Amino acid sequence: MSEQHLLYTLDEGVAILTLNRPDRLNALSTALLGDIGAALDRAVADGARCVLLKGEGRAFSSGADLVSTGGLPDDLGQLLEEHYNPLVRKFAAIPVPVVSAVQGAAAGAGCSLALAADLTVAAHSAYFLLAFANIGLVPDAGATWMLAKAVGRSRAMEMALLGEKIPAEKAADWGLIHKVVDDEALHDAALALAKKLAAGPVVALGMIRKAINSALDSSLDAVLDSERDDQRAAGRTEDAREAITAFGEKRKPVFKGK
Repeated sequence: MSEQHLLYTLDEGVAILTLNRPDRLNALSTALLGDIGAALDRAVADGARCVLLKGEGRAFSSGADLVSTGGLPDDLGQLLEEHYNPLVRKFAAIPVPVVSAVQGAAAGAGCSLALAADLTVAAHSAYFLLAFANIGLVPDAGATWMLAKAVGRSRAMEMALLGEKIPAEKAADWGLIHKVVDDEALHDAALALAKKLAAGPVVALGMIRKAINSALDSSLDAVLDSERDDQRAAGRTEDAREAITAFGEKRKPVFKGK
């Protein structure tokens, strides 16, 4: 991992991934994308129970770093298939919840990366921008799927076709993100949320995040079958048994993620 471009720490079960290219507004080079993917694998190997993704400096991420690729590649589809899409799929497949903390710009693929989290906490300075249409391109890295599913067709069209900034408060009103906090409170608020998730029944939480994502494209019958299978597995976990015991003993459960 290129530690100078991606920082990794583990704090009470939370794997904190910090994009660390503040001089480039955390632009996403192919090397950085690979580092993020490796960090997600490391988080799972370390037994992390939640992932927090954040950016150093005054922006979350300004999007793709086309400077490092020498400008616009001849085949943008290949660039996506080899570097961006595998990372988006890895975020979707990780078995623990993901939180993102956004300040300043979350633009282009940086916007996609922020919204790949299950819960996004944004500072008042944050904005979300898909300016692809302004330069004759289309949103990528899963942005169209995430937008359409989160805010509906009309608002997704507004954001993608007009290519205008969506301020944090508007994003919250739309239901695109979880909540907005003061800039100085961003790290603490996002970390507190991540730690709350990490202290929960993480096996069940992992099933929940995948079930909701799958439900967006599934029939009712398919969802019912999936819920049945997940509930069977969840009901056999140590955490479920601990929760029932704690309820009977009138105390808070202590979850172990098992």
